[in-house]
Amino acid sequence: MRGPLGAVIGRFPSSDGVTQMGGIIRHNRKCRDITVLVIFIAFSVAMVVNSSFAFNQGNPLRLTYGLDYKGNVCGDKNAHPGLSELELRYWQNPNQVYESGLKDSKFKLGDARSICLSECPIPSEDSLSWVCDYPEGDIRLSMTDWANRNYDYFEFLTPEMRNSSLQLQGPCYPVIFPSVNVYWSCQFIARASNTSLKHWQQMGGVNINEDIVIDKSIHKSINSRSAVLKRYMADIGKAWPVLIVCGGILPLLLSVIWLMMIRHFVAAMPWITVVLFNVLIISVTMFYYLKAGWIGNDAISPIIGEHDPYISVYGRELTHIRAVTILMTFIMVVAFLTSIAIVRRILMATSVLKVAAKVIGEVQALIIFPLIPYGILVVFYMFWISASLHMFSSGQVVQNNCNSNCCTYDLTAKRVNCDRCCGYSIHYTPHIGVAILFHLFGCYWATQFFIACSSTVIAGSVASYYWAHGETSPEIPFLSVFSSMKRLMRYSLGSVALGSLVVSFVESIRFLLEAIRRKLKGSSDGHNSCIGKAAYQSSQCFLKCIEWTIKSVNRNAYIMIAITGKSFFGASSIATDLIMNNILKIGRLNVIGDVILFLGKLCVSLSCALFAFLMLDTHKYKSAHNKTSSPLLPVVVCWALGYIVATLFFAVVEMSIDTIVLSFCQDSEEHQGTAQYAPPLLIDTLTDQNEMQRLTQGP
Repeated sequence: MRGPLGAVIGRFPSSDGVTQMGGIIRHNRKCRDITVLVIFIAFSVAMVVNSSFAFNQGNPLRLTYGLDYKGNVCGDKNAHPGLSELELRYWQNPNQVYESGLKDSKFKLGDARSICLSECPIPSEDSLSWVCDYPEGDIRLSMTDWANRNYDYFEFLTPEMRNSSLQLQGPCYPVIFPSVNVYWSCQFIARASNTSLKHWQQMGGVNINEDIVIDKSIHKSINSRSAVLKRYMADIGKAWPVLIVCGGILPLLLSVIWLMMIRHFVAAMPWITVVLFNVLIISVTMFYYLKAGWIGNDAISPIIGEHDPYISVYGRELTHIRAVTILMTFIMVVAFLTSIAIVRRILMATSVLKVAAKVIGEVQALIIFPLIPYGILVVFYMFWISASLHMFSSGQVVQNNCNSNCCTYDLTAKRVNCDRCCGYSIHYTPHIGVAILFHLFGCYWATQFFIACSSTVIAGSVASYYWAHGETSPEIPFLSVFSSMKRLMRYSLGSVALGSLVVSFVESIRFLLEAIRRKLKGSSDGHNSCIGKAAYQSSQCFLKCIEWTIKSVNRNAYIMIAITGKSFFGASSIATDLIMNNILKIGRLNVIGDVILFLGKLCVSLSCALFAFLMLDTHKYKSAHNKTSSPLLPVVVCWALGYIVATLFFAVVEMSIDTIVLSFCQDSEEHQGTAQYAPPLLIDTLTDQNEMQRLTQGP
């Protein structure tokens, strides 16, 4: 059984009989949960090692550009030969592309002859154009001259080379089909040029297949799941200015403005927050409708650069953004109905926010403190995102082992070579997948850790303020925020690391169970069977239990860590007892306060998403090198970063309310219903009979 906290949190006599100030806030602490802190430090070192592997093996260019027949990444200026500004992957042999698209063919598109160009070639209107291999051997041309000649040196070929080219074995290949730049690959249009095909036949060239399969083969490769995932990751790298502005600077400014408005316009803020939330979620949803092509003519297109307006190419990204649009529509409707439902509780939220406004007004350093964890997270995320781009592009470029006829003319050997003529691909080993999962879990744990540290420091400051009757001097040391930070760094980092690990671990399990649930739901056999239904219902129940556990151990445990210096589980037990003993008194107060604060965080994050849409809709990100395949992932990342930054700053209000409420409950419990330590400027709000009646009984 725990003893009374108020007697030691506020004032208590020491062994020499002198009354001490600040109680357990300043005395009788020792380091807690050291083992978990050591594990966290070791995990952090492992993340650095894991990231160094990614920086060594990865090449973010692979996320955007393909490989040529030598295994080089298109656009790589360090390749041999240098491919600077030659960024488009073009398949030279149309018959190989056709063969790779046949249903039972063993020939893969990755083994088809491909080369890097600066623009997709189109057939000539009055003659036959050629695309030749990189100049080497007897072809005395520089890469620049080769590019200036539109990649055509057919006139310099020997009779042997010309005969080989007419057999579609190189070194030159005819341009029969028009092509268009689709995500930096030249997508064939299955509409052969009659003029070019006639010249080819007159020269004695082999038969060229004109079936639509030649179109579908490249299209299938471009829209494969792995290719789409790589493009999404590449979008993050291309949109880094958007992430800095909309994921870093903007949420910082909006969060500070929101805190200042809470300080000076507390009565109006709940109404402003609810109205602004609805406006923002409608605006963001409308942008999704625009990009999905359901409103206007601004749907995302996979084609890069100028092209024939009659050419239409489908991209998987459009399906994804339309699915998200449907989801956002549902969320928008639910959010609007929920806003209507909570209108009657707005006055209750106003009284709750008054508590935090008074604390912020007295301990003004609380507004500035979140800048410290914000700066740490900015540095961490810059490192983490850069490592992620390299990790997703890591792997080894290896030559495929194909058994198909891929014979090509070797300019260096001066003969047709049928050995080692297969294409190249990036080989991903299983440990790369493990490294990515480790990297993702590390990001979540580190984020939770820094947020928990911030919350604990704020709780310690507010608790010091409460248990000193709201006096700032001499009860509370100058700048109590830094005193609370000192206690955290010296005694409680292990407890915070354990709490953040529990949350991260539980969320990971929840993610896995949700994936299993979706898989069971998508399987008709598994979902309709008794076992499938039982597993589905069990996973649903377990998910709800996990969600309840997270809410129970999150903020309140950190408050009691800051107050008592207990270990994480000990502080969690104390907080749970306090909440259960006063559930009728504080339950409704906490719920409505949390709802308004949650809407405030969403206002900040939705504003970031809206501005991200606006930035990505400019010409810079819709054409040329910086064209993003879809605004989806950059917008979602900006939303997530905005929410995290808002969480850091809104924790000032959240932790102020929760700490005051828990301290008030404990104070009242130990003094027969009369709070002894509540400061005068707070006692009016917390003990006013009309306010308490509304908070405990409702309207």
